Amino acid sequence: MDKPLQILLATPEAVPFAKTGGLADVAGALPKSLRAIGCEIKLVMPYYRMVKESGHPLQYLGEEIEVPIGDEKLKADIYLGHLNQDIPVYFIGRGEFFDREYLYSTPKGDYFDNAERFIFFSKAVLNFCQHSGFSPDIIHHHEWQTGLIPAYLKSIYQKDPLFSHTATVFTIHNIAYQGVFKKEKFALTGLPAEMYNPEGIEFWERINFMKGGIVYADAINTVSKKYSEEIQTSEYGYGLEGILRKRGENLYGILNGVDYQDWNPSHDSHLVARYDLKDISGKKECKKDLLKELHLPPSLENVPLLGMISRLADQKGFDLLMEILNELFSLDIGFVLLGTGEQKYHDLFTQVARKYPQKAGIRIAYDDRLAHKIEAGADLFLMPSKYEPCGLNQIYSLKYGTIPVVRATGGLDDSIIQYDPATKKGTGFKFTRYDAKEFLTTLKGAIRIYSEPEQWRQLIQNAMMADFSWERSSEAYLQLYRNALEQKRGNISR
Repeated sequence: MDKPLQILLATPEAVPFAKTGGLADVAGALPKSLRAIGCEIKLVMPYYRMVKESGHPLQYLGEEIEVPIGDEKLKADIYLGHLNQDIPVYFIGRGEFFDREYLYSTPKGDYFDNAERFIFFSKAVLNFCQHSGFSPDIIHHHEWQTGLIPAYLKSIYQKDPLFSHTATVFTIHNIAYQGVFKKEKFALTGLPAEMYNPEGIEFWERINFMKGGIVYADAINTVSKKYSEEIQTSEYGYGLEGILRKRGENLYGILNGVDYQDWNPSHDSHLVARYDLKDISGKKECKKDLLKELHLPPSLENVPLLGMISRLADQKGFDLLMEILNELFSLDIGFVLLGTGEQKYHDLFTQVARKYPQKAGIRIAYDDRLAHKIEAGADLFLMPSKYEPCGLNQIYSLKYGTIPVVRATGGLDDSIIQYDPATKKGTGFKFTRYDAKEFLTTLKGAIRIYSEPEQWRQLIQNAMMADFSWERSSEAYLQLYRNALEQKRGNISR
């Protein structure tokens, strides 16, 4: 029998310890699924204040490792926690870098020393391996914060026998965030001077941590197949499309799974009534409860209720929504929204709530309990994103029988099948061009199907049967790890 793959997952955040976005959900769920299919896995992440305050039991290992940054040698503390009781999570601590209110930025902007913080973290990950004698088969590292790890393995750690068989897999969750810093910071990395060039981590006379991951990792993936294709174009690549095309043979797309333990209407503790595929009557009760919670009239029980849970930003398609608001509210619908983000949208939706008090329930906040209630109580879920690497809410919506209306981009395109009333196949509604009229036309088409009870029941059934569990995604990651090891040995074929 093959011995299990030894995997080190290096991430800047992971549920349940620290979270700013979907990366944390992936980093918290994927290890459990990999463990279930026989991999040995350890996590490593920074010891933020948020981790300290999360209340999870952690053990200080009483050890310090040394991490050189520029001319200085800095010390890192190591803490140990667990995911699911059986997956060790090691935390790299250094107060001056990680004991802060936020993870990467304050509301006023990014931390000024993010380069130092994540040079320190990337080196500490490798020094932790040396210190503990852990020799991973795979280092699976995520986002720009860990982008320098493969650059280090191909330079200053190259001769260490501990890493002689180690392959790297770099996951891009959102290419818009790249970790770009002044070229003066290059000296702090300790990387050889020849890596500062356009074929390496130099980027328009600056250094780019994400580019480091793309150039030097053995294999690269994004969180959907469509997004892996999109980022190789100038429209979506944010200046890195050329280098991504160059690495195209080693670039893969794997759709994120979702954790159905947390998102499942059959046992969701946030809901007033549970329901499943066999009996969906509880969904009506959830709609009533949601209307009550948001002080909307009971008359909306009989019209399509449109839901959104989102960061309020242009990327999420709110500029399209702004263009069609008046026409949308002239239709016989209700609208509920939960989210925070750009001030202009806070102001806009505050006005919407005042203008349409009988139709619009708006909550400018993030509230996990209400997010579950919207997933269960809405009839349609809107995601008109400009780009969406993967997206999770459309997948949660399917499980809750809440029909997604999405733009055909990234993971939205990969996870939703256009409904065809003739064949009664499909799970939602899609539009292609980033265009307000096309969005409205698609929405009206969805509302038309809602008014045909037999079609609507079939569509809900199709949606709830869709399976996006982590089991499927983790098998794809296992294959990706094998490909990375082949690439490392120099005999890859694809």
